[in-house]
Amino acid sequence: MKRVGLLTGGGDCPGLNAVIRAVVKSAVGHYGWEVVGIEDGYDGLVGEPRFRVLTPADVQGILPRGGTILGTSNRGNPFAVPIRRPDGTVFYEDRSEQVVENIERLRLDALITIGGDGTLKIGLELIEKGVPIIGVPKTIDNDIAGTDVSFGFDTAVETATDAIDRLHTTAESHHRVMVLEVMGRHAGWIGLYAGLAGGADVILIPEIPFDLNRVAEKVTMRERAGRRFSIVVVAEGARPVGGEPIFIEPPGNGKYGRLGGIGNRVGADLAAVTGKETRVTVLGHVQRGGSPTAFDRVLATRFGAEAVRMVERGQFGKMVALRGEELTAVDIADAVRVPKLVDPDGELVRTAEEIGISFGR
Repeated sequence: MKRVGLLTGGGDCPGLNAVIRAVVKSAVGHYGWEVVGIEDGYDGLVGEPRFRVLTPADVQGILPRGGTILGTSNRGNPFAVPIRRPDGTVFYEDRSEQVVENIERLRLDALITIGGDGTLKIGLELIEKGVPIIGVPKTIDNDIAGTDVSFGFDTAVETATDAIDRLHTTAESHHRVMVLEVMGRHAGWIGLYAGLAGGADVILIPEIPFDLNRVAEKVTMRERAGRRFSIVVVAEGARPVGGEPIFIEPPGNGKYGRLGGIGNRVGADLAAVTGKETRVTVLGHVQRGGSPTAFDRVLATRFGAEAVRMVERGQFGKMVALRGEELTAVDIADAVRVPKLVDPDGELVRTAEEIGISFGR
């Protein structure tokens, strides 16, 4: 009987519980194995391990639930654990050997890590230390190159699209410019898909640096045509030509930093240039929460069941991925080498421009 570890790392995401459920039901119900849930991501393997054995009874009713029953951490990196000195300063210590020792202590034959590029990159470093890891791609940002799509993305797009639909009615009533800032980090997938689905007039994404004057021209042109309102979707990593993304917390010490503020900047600048009344909505973590869509539930379930099959086949160092309609296994190293970004000259952007959407270029 195999004993399989399971953890969820990075930011939470709709569909995590669906993966957990599929892993437990498949591993326990079909193969007769034991599943050990690690709590709070890799943090649960540093120091005294925090874990619990998961049974099919533990995963009843969690398919439609957002979040993760195991907890997670988007700052947990066993290779750089923050240690505070008595004088208040902080240094970072490598505790990865503790992780390896705890995996051996828990008698795990494999560790399934569910997460985005940060979680998978940590997994890659643990693989080099001999840990048998299977990766499952999770991110609302949809920026993992090894898979056509990651679960959580569809739900985030649905949430953002619904927000655009709601902003349309109030924008048209008050003749305002409505700016919606969405997540996505340095990838513009959420902004592009939601903007297309919601009928935005302007979409600003990290892959296409924007000229504010071109954005203002679009708003002014609509005004002259009798369309006295505009919807502007801004991805949090968007930046003007020659400028840099705006961070709430700058990156450093192995951390990605927190993006945010570009929506307010664009809103203020547009109001100054066009004279139009402008309102800004930052959608924020609403995109991460709530019940996953049917698509994400199915994809997450498929990923979880396939991860168990990969354990059975001994495909360690691999990540489950969707290619077309089929699942496959790809090297984690290849999957996280470079992020999957929007092609500025690709069909999606071309389609958006041909139907009149401006990218500020």
